[in-house]
Amino acid sequence: MNRESFQDLKPTVWIGKRGATNVMIDEIRRQLKDRKVVKVRWLRNTEIDPEGIAASAGAALLEVRGRTLVLAERQSHSAGRRSRNI
Repeated sequence: MNRESFQDLKPTVWIGKRGATNVMIDEIRRQLKDRKVVKVRWLRNTEIDPEGIAASAGAALLEVRGRTLVLAERQSHSAGRRSRNI
């Protein structure tokens, strides 16, 4: 998925005045397993640390714009390695 397509992605997680609770982090993890990329928005009066949310969810932070962030599922290192028969 390229950066231009992030704009077309609809937010599926909304963080309210309570902030990023454990329940919210669990929901982000669940959606990352299903969708691979999740867009998160939050209220103006809510202080959010995008890098902290990504670390808590075990996700890669792809983009932050205004009150919106995009997270992607982290790729495991072993999944990228393929054995070759020589």
